Amino acid sequence: MQEQVAVQTDVRPPLFSGSALRRLIIPLVIEQFLAMTIGMADTMMVTSVGEHAVSGVSLVDNISILLINIFSALATGGAVVAAQYLGSRDEPNACAAAKQLFYAIAALSTAMMAVCLLFREPILRLVFGTLDDDVMTAAMTYFLLTSISYPFLAVYNAGAALFRSMGNSKVSMFASLLMNIVNIGLNAVLIYGVGIGVAGAGFGTLASRLVGALLMTWLICQPHNPIHISGLFRPELQNQLVKKILRIGVPNGMENGMFQVGKLMVLGLVTPLGTSATAANAIANSVAAMVNVPGNAVSLSLITVVGQCMGAGDSRQAVGYTRKLMTIVYLSMGALSLSLFFAAGPVVSFFGLTPAAARMAVEVLRWCSVFTAVFWPMSFVLPNALRAAGDARFTMIVSMFSMWVFRVGFSYLLVPYIGLLGVWIAMFIDWVLRTAVFLFRFLRGRWKTKTVI
Repeated sequence: MQEQVAVQTDVRPPLFSGSALRRLIIPLVIEQFLAMTIGMADTMMVTSVGEHAVSGVSLVDNISILLINIFSALATGGAVVAAQYLGSRDEPNACAAAKQLFYAIAALSTAMMAVCLLFREPILRLVFGTLDDDVMTAAMTYFLLTSISYPFLAVYNAGAALFRSMGNSKVSMFASLLMNIVNIGLNAVLIYGVGIGVAGAGFGTLASRLVGALLMTWLICQPHNPIHISGLFRPELQNQLVKKILRIGVPNGMENGMFQVGKLMVLGLVTPLGTSATAANAIANSVAAMVNVPGNAVSLSLITVVGQCMGAGDSRQAVGYTRKLMTIVYLSMGALSLSLFFAAGPVVSFFGLTPAAARMAVEVLRWCSVFTAVFWPMSFVLPNALRAAGDARFTMIVSMFSMWVFRVGFSYLLVPYIGLLGVWIAMFIDWVLRTAVFLFRFLRGRWKTKTVI
C-alpha cells in the first residue's frame, strides 16, 4: 500500500508554486517583525523611566512568553488539523476543527489569566526570588495589565494560525500592523505624555491585543473563507476533533511550556548578577529575536505547507518543500547574523544602557550571531515540519531533554564562573544537540508514517 501511495505522489502537480510560497512567507516575515516590535517597543520606550523599568518589563515578559507559548502550541495543533483537512479537500471538518480550537483556547487562556491575576506577586517571587523594590513594583504593575490581555492574545493567535493554514498570511500581517500602531501610539501618549511609565506600556499592550482579537474573530466568521466559523456563540463539543487538536497541541504545549520554565529557571540565575546583567540579558534577547524573524516566519509556513502535503498523502512534496524552505532560512539568517556580529555595538547603543550593561550585551550578541547562523534553524525551524506531519511527541521529548540537561544544567555549572555569558553558552550547547537529533530524524523519514486525520 505504501508503494502504491509513493507512485501516486510522483505524478501529482506541486501543491505550492513559487509564487504561492512567496505570498505565504513574505507577509509572515513582516508579521513576525511586527510581533517582535510590540515587545521591543515596550522595552525601548520604558528605558526613559530607568533600568528598573526595563528589568521589570523583561521579567514579566519572560513569564508571559511561557503562557503565550502554550496558547501558540494549542493554536498550532488546530492549524495542523485544519491544514491536513484542507489538503484532503475536507473543508467541513476543517471548519469544525477551527470552531473547537476557538473554544479550547478561550477557556484555557481565561483560566490562566485568573491564576496570574490572583497570584502575580507569589509567581514573581517564586520564579525570580528577591528583587529590588523598584523592579518588583514595575513588574507587578506590568504583570497586572498583561495578564488581562492573555485571552485576547490567545484568540488572536488561534485566528492567525487558522488563516495561515489556509495559506493566507496577509490577514495576520495586517492585523499585526494594526496592533503595533495601537500599541506604540498608546505607549507614546501614556509613557511620554501622561507620564505613567510602566503602566503606560501595559495599557498599550492590552489595548493592542484586544483590537487584534476582535478583528481576527470577525474575519474568521466570514463564510467566504475556506476555513470559517459558523455559530461561534452556539457552543458544541466534538470530542474527536478536540482529541486530534490536542494530540498535536498538548505535546507541543508541554514542550513549549517546559522550555520556558527552564528559561525562567536560568533567568533566576541572571537576576542575582545585578540589574545591569538583567537589563543586558533583556536587550540581547530582544535584539537576537530580530535575527530570528525569517526563521520564525518559515517555521510557521511549514505548518501550512507540510500539513497540506501530508493531508494530501504526499510526503515526497513535504520533504522537497522542507528542504527548499530550510535553504531560504539559512541564507537569510546567515546574512542577518553576519550583520549583527559587526553591528552589535551600535545596535545596543540605541537602548541607553549603562556602560557595564552595554558591554555584556555586545559580548553575548556576538557569540549568539555565530551560533544562530549555524545551529538555530535546525533546532527551531525543522521541528515544525515534523510537527505538521504529526510527529509532535518526538519533538517534545527531544526538546525537553535537551533543555533541562544541557541548557539548564550547564547554566548552573557555568554562571558562577563566567556570569551572564555562561547562560548563553549553555543555550548554544542545547542548540547543537537539537540540531543533531532533529536532522537525523528528518533524514531517517520516520515522521512520514505519522497520522493526524
